[in-house]
Amino acid sequence: MIDENQNSPGGTLLSWWYTKYHILRNDPFYVTIPKGTFTGNRTWHPNTTNTCSYPDKPPSSPAPQTGLNLSAGNRRAPITGLYDWSKAGYLQGGDLPGDSDFGGTTISAEQMSNQFGVKPDDGVDDSAGIQAAIDYMKTNCTSGSYTHLCKIILPGGTLEVSKQIWVDVNYLVISGQGTGSGGTRMVFTPDATTRYDTVTPDGSRWDQDCMTVKDDTGKTIATAGWLWPGRGLFRVQSRAVHPDYQTAYDNSPEGRKDIFEGTVNVHWKAGAKLRDKPGDTGFAARTGDSKVYLDVKTPSKVMANIKVGGYINIRAANTMNFYQQMQALPTDFDLQDMHMRQQIFQITGVGNSSTDKWITIDKPLEYDVPVNSTSDGSDPIPAPKNPSPCADAATTTAPYASKASPIVDPILGVGIENLTISQNEPSLNRGDAVHNYGNMDPAGAMHGIVLKWAINDWVKNVHTDMTGSHPIVTEEAKNLTITDNYLDGSWNKGKGGNGYFRGSRVWDSIYAGNITRNLRHFTFQWSASGNVAIGNDIDSDFNLHGGWERNNLIEDNRSNVPFAHRSANCFSNCGDEGDSPPDNSNWYPIWWAAGRKAVKWSGSSGYNNVFFNNTMTKETEPGGAYTPFYADRTRIYEFGWNCSSWQPLGNGSSIDDWAGHETEDFTNGGGVCAQKTDQGPSLFLKNVG
Repeated sequence: MIDENQNSPGGTLLSWWYTKYHILRNDPFYVTIPKGTFTGNRTWHPNTTNTCSYPDKPPSSPAPQTGLNLSAGNRRAPITGLYDWSKAGYLQGGDLPGDSDFGGTTISAEQMSNQFGVKPDDGVDDSAGIQAAIDYMKTNCTSGSYTHLCKIILPGGTLEVSKQIWVDVNYLVISGQGTGSGGTRMVFTPDATTRYDTVTPDGSRWDQDCMTVKDDTGKTIATAGWLWPGRGLFRVQSRAVHPDYQTAYDNSPEGRKDIFEGTVNVHWKAGAKLRDKPGDTGFAARTGDSKVYLDVKTPSKVMANIKVGGYINIRAANTMNFYQQMQALPTDFDLQDMHMRQQIFQITGVGNSSTDKWITIDKPLEYDVPVNSTSDGSDPIPAPKNPSPCADAATTTAPYASKASPIVDPILGVGIENLTISQNEPSLNRGDAVHNYGNMDPAGAMHGIVLKWAINDWVKNVHTDMTGSHPIVTEEAKNLTITDNYLDGSWNKGKGGNGYFRGSRVWDSIYAGNITRNLRHFTFQWSASGNVAIGNDIDSDFNLHGGWERNNLIEDNRSNVPFAHRSANCFSNCGDEGDSPPDNSNWYPIWWAAGRKAVKWSGSSGYNNVFFNNTMTKETEPGGAYTPFYADRTRIYEFGWNCSSWQPLGNGSSIDDWAGHETEDFTNGGGVCAQKTDQGPSLFLKNVG
C-alpha cells in the first residue's frame, strides 16, 4: 500500500511503484490518492477517492510448458473428426537443429567484434556491422542446408541498433549468448530513416496509404502497404527487387527504398491467373481439391517459377457471396477487392502445355477458389465509399482475379535465438505503457522480429523487453516453430492493430511454451490455418481476429486476464484495427471475430478453431475474483462449427460483435461444437511432460 505522501524517484508515482512492486514481485498493490490531487498523464477521476489494483494476482495454475518435446515421435495420430496437426512446425515435425546440424560457415563472437566491428557496451551503432556479417554469409553460406547450417554468434553485452536488419540468407542461425546475465541485449533506437516518416492526419498511427513513392507525373508507383506488417529490428525476408521497380528503387530516398524490397514475390508480378475447373464454371478449384487450373495464357516467365518442390500461395478473390457467407452483410463499411483466403502449399505436380496448365499441391484446399471476384455469380464488390485521400482515382472496374503465386525467393532454415531485444524510447516511461491499449509513439511502431515469405524457420529463447509494436509477427509464412520465448511489453498497443503476438497469414506452425506479458492480444488472423498454440502462458486473450482463420488448435495454455486488460483502458491514440473507438466491454481469454464487426478490417473468423484443456480465467471487476472460462478440461470446443460444417456464432441469429456475448453459451447449436471429449492432456502431443 502506498499513499499520497510517498514519492517516486523519477517518472510518475504510479508507473514507478508499479514497476518496482508489481513487475518485480508479481504482487498486487493499491494506490489511494485524495480527491482532486492526482496529476499525470493518465485519466483519473478527481471527484472520488480512487483505489486501483494493478492487477489482482490470478489464481495459481500450472507453469508454462517450456521445453516441450515437439518431435514427430511424440505426436499423436490424427483424431477422427478433427484437423490433422501432425505436420505442424519446423520441417513438418522435425526437431530443431542440434550441434551436429551446424557444419557450415560460422562467424564467432570474436570475429564479429574484430572483423565486423560489433563491439558490445561501447555505445556505438552496430547495425552496419551485423548487416555486413549477414551479407558476408550470402556468399559464404552457399553449402548450407537444413543439416549443414551456418551461424553468426553475437557477443554478450549490449549492442546498439538503429536500422532494420535483414536476414535473407537461407540456413543461417543468428544466436546470442543468452537472455540472462552476460547475455546478448540488442537495443533498437530507430533512426530518422527507419522511423515512419508519414503518420495519419490525426497522428494516431503510421500511414501506409500516404507513405508513397510517385513517378514524375505524380502517379503513385508504390505505397508503404507493401512493407506490411511493418519494419522491425530483424526482418526475415528477401531483399530482392523486381526489375520493373529497379529504377524507382534507385531513385528513392533511403527511408522509402525498402518499400520495393522483396516485391519479386508479390502476386501481381509472380502470380498466375486461373481458369475454370472442367465441369465447374467459375471456379478453378473447390474445397478438398488438390489440383488448381491455371490460365493457359500464363506467361512463360511466370511458369518458370512454378516448379515441383517449390512453394505457392493459392489466393482466392473476395466475392460478395463470400462476404454473405461470413454474415458480414449488410454493412456500411468498405468491402475490399483482395485475397482474404490464402494458403502456402508445396507443389507436387505441374502441367504446362499450350492448352492445359495446372498444378497439384501437397494437401487439400480448405476453401473454394473462384476464378475472380464475380465468377461465383456475385455482383461486383462496390467501390470504396471512403477511399484513402492518397489513393489514385480508380481506372478499372474489371473483376479482381484470384492467383496462384509462387514464392520465388522464400527464406528457409533461419533461426534467431538466445538474445534479448528491446526498443529504446527515451522520451517515454515504461510504466505508462502497462495496460495502456493505445499508441504512445506511432512513428516508432517497429516490431521485434518480422517473418515474411519465410518457411521452416524458428525463433527460440528470445526475450523481448518493450518493442515498438508486435514482438514477433508473421505475414505469409509456413512451418515455423516459435518456442520458449518471453515477450514483455509494447510501446504501441492501440489504433491500427499494434502490440500483438501476431500470427497472420501463417500456416502449419507451432507456438509453444511462450510467455507474454503486457501485450494486446495473441492472434491468429488473415487466413492463418493449421497452427498449434500449446503450453503458452499469457495475460491477454487468444484472439481469433478475423480474415477466415481456421483449423487452428489452442490447447494446454494458461490465460489469466486481469480486469485492466480491456479496450477502454487507453490513454493515447486509442482504437482497433478498423479505426473504431474503444468499446466498454471486457476482453475475456477468447475473442472471436463476428463478420459484421470484423468486416471493418477483414471479415469473420473461419471454421473449426479448437480450444482444448486450457486454464483460462477473467477478473471481471477490479480486485475481484478470477472467473473460470471454458473450464471443462476434457471437452473439445470447436468454434465456428456446427459439428459438420461452418456456422457463425449466435443463438437464433449470428452475433454482430463478440463484445457483450463473451459469456453466452454457444455450445448448444450456437456455432461452438462441444460434442467431443478427450481424456489425454493434448490433442497434438502424446506426452506434455
